[in-house]
Amino acid sequence: VQLQASGGGLVQAGDSVRLSCVGPGFTLENTVGWFRQAPGKEREGVSCISKSEDTTYYVDDTKGRFTISRDKSKNSVYLQMNSLKPEDTAVYFCATLRGAYCSGDPHFVYTWGQGTLVTVSS
Repeated sequence: VQLQASGGGLVQAGDSVRLSCVGPGFTLENTVGWFRQAPGKEREGVSCISKSEDTTYYVDDTKGRFTISRDKSKNSVYLQMNSLKPEDTAVYFCATLRGAYCSGDPHFVYTWGQGTLVTVSS
């Protein structure tokens, strides 16, 4: 199963970026999460949308700035990131999770996608 993440790049603080994760339809109908790993730091969960789409998760410092969504017709899951901060700089990964519920814990990941680098300059 191949998940393709894209949309990263170099932006300035305060800018917006939309990350996309594309994969086989049957895969992205599962619980899907976005994770990030900054240099020298552990990978952390950023956001998640449950299989039934009735639950979403956001790590505290992204609440109100990031929005996760899914478009089943395009086999895609998106992460809209607004008001970006330098501390958001990281490689962002999309992933499918085991089970029907959201979690920010990387141990619940079933399939990792490739990463896309987001660099936020001050």
